Amino acid sequence: MDDGLAELRAKRMQELQGKYGGRDMEQQKQKQAQQERQQEMVNSILSQILDQNARARLNNLALVKPEKSKKVEQMLVQMAQRGQIVEQMNEQQLTELLGKISETSQKTTVKFERRRVMDSDSD
Repeated sequence: MDDGLAELRAKRMQELQGKYGGRDMEQQKQKQAQQERQQEMVNSILSQILDQNARARLNNLALVKPEKSKKVEQMLVQMAQRGQIVEQMNEQQLTELLGKISETSQKTTVKFERRRVMDSDSD
């Protein structure tokens, strides 16, 4: 009798996990599909507002500093949507924009302070 009860519990547990686990998988798939659509939209806009050389420079930046690249991509898309970018940007214009961004970004510095211990190194 205990074996039958254990089997029923196991089956019910699998059903519940399948039921709720399936929802999580569906939500993850929907999120992933939405992110892919959004990335395709960003790529489409960037291909319209950047020439090939500027696009290549942005891709190179993405390899070295992905977070900065995403930030620049978002900024370019926003500028395009607001109508601030009228014609295709070339590589020189993009580098000027990157230079302005680099100037405004905060530089991080690390300062090391060594502990001063009462050592007699002079001996």
